[in-house]
Amino acid sequence: MIKAELRDFSAGDDKEVACDIVASDQRLQDLGYAVEFRREMSLFGVLGMSFCAIGILTGMSSAFQTGLFSGGPLGLFWGWNICSFFMFLIALSLAEICSTYPTMGGLYFWVCKMKPDMPILGFFTGWLYSMAMVFTGAAGNLSIALYLASMAEVGQGRTLTGIEITAIAWAMNIFSGIINTIGTKAIGRMSAFNVWWTLGGTFVLVITLLVKAPVKNSPEFVFTNFENFTGWQSKGFVVLLGFLQAVYTLEGCETAAQVAEEAVRAEILAPLAVVGSIAGSWLIGLAYMLSLLFAVQNIASVKATTFALPISQLFYDAVGPQLTQVCLVVVTLAQVMAAFTNFTASSRLFYALARDNAFPFKKQFMALNRFQAPYWGVWTSVLIGCLISCAYIGSAVAFNAILSSAAISVMLSYLQPILIRVFWPDCIEEFGPFCLGKWSWPVNFASFLFCVFICVLFILPTAYPVNVLNMNYAIVAVGGLLVIITINWFWWGKHSFKGPVKTWVTPNSSL
Repeated sequence: MIKAELRDFSAGDDKEVACDIVASDQRLQDLGYAVEFRREMSLFGVLGMSFCAIGILTGMSSAFQTGLFSGGPLGLFWGWNICSFFMFLIALSLAEICSTYPTMGGLYFWVCKMKPDMPILGFFTGWLYSMAMVFTGAAGNLSIALYLASMAEVGQGRTLTGIEITAIAWAMNIFSGIINTIGTKAIGRMSAFNVWWTLGGTFVLVITLLVKAPVKNSPEFVFTNFENFTGWQSKGFVVLLGFLQAVYTLEGCETAAQVAEEAVRAEILAPLAVVGSIAGSWLIGLAYMLSLLFAVQNIASVKATTFALPISQLFYDAVGPQLTQVCLVVVTLAQVMAAFTNFTASSRLFYALARDNAFPFKKQFMALNRFQAPYWGVWTSVLIGCLISCAYIGSAVAFNAILSSAAISVMLSYLQPILIRVFWPDCIEEFGPFCLGKWSWPVNFASFLFCVFICVLFILPTAYPVNVLNMNYAIVAVGGLLVIITINWFWWGKHSFKGPVKTWVTPNSSL
């Protein structure tokens, strides 16, 4: 009799849910892991995790100027739809693997299971992706500080210093740690609420912009106007640089996998959340983007803004100071919820890596508090996030390099399992309920090509002529991170990490 069957379901529990929990626990045990977390997340909660991590309102608002200055409305509209299509293909590729291996290790565990003879791939994927989640969380918390700084500028005319902005980012990092320490229920409910907040917030922003903007741009402007503030002469290259805004916004769909061991029927719900979050974000983001393009009053004014975030100037010009505050509040609260989920993901990754001897201090990082939270991973994420935030005091350029490295690291992490599915298509013998069938290899191949293309694009200079202030230092940051992981592999990981460690042995298991 398996551990799941020994649970005491109360008379008030739904029998069907109880059976689903048993089935989910059985699947996890078949993969070699004992049940450690309570399954308290529904489809809405798991879907909300990915929606939170993608943060369509926040990603679009924070990075909108990237596309606006690199291609303008033409690049933004077509870049969004092209990138959304390929990110949807990536989501399909990841969802198929997620359905087969529904564990919190996510990308890391998938790589280990599909290519067990090369543990170095799993080790690199796990470390790279966990650091990317921490960096992304730190970036999200700094974005909150910048939104608050913009609100202070709009409402009071007061410009916050770099130290003040960093102090707010520290406070948000610590607050994220406190919320994540509370446990699964709080994060799950917040994630579910974020779905409604995203839908409602998008509606509010779209209506406000379209109704209050004094001048509405023509469809010709929205779909064909080209802008170039980069200095590059190649029109095609400038439009491609605008693609980075879309990719940065849409990263995060795989976060649902990090709570797979806390979801009922994770082999079904997690892949649905992965795919559904991209499909929903594509449509919601398109509606928000079109409202911004129809309402933008002067692109040069947005470029020359003194506000902490350029999107604040777009709001200010279109709807005035009071409604700008309303718009910023909507986006800021969405950013708060998005930042929380990054530390949720990173703490679960640290737990999964420690469980398999791929991370030091195994006992500590596998410890759960009474709220079922892996608190060591949570507060390690907070500590790293606070240290990263300090870079903003010395140099915004250095901090931006860290942010760019996080985006590249996520794409490199996507690349690992997809690469294996392309070059070793028979690496999965038995698929889960979510299966692409004959379309599996073509979808994986297209996803592979797009990941490689974006990783190269992310490290190219975004302005010309290139100097020390506008140089894209992402290649330095990513290179440094890869060097650290490589040293760690040869110094420690090579001797301690052999692949996933079974914590549960099921008789006659085929896995």
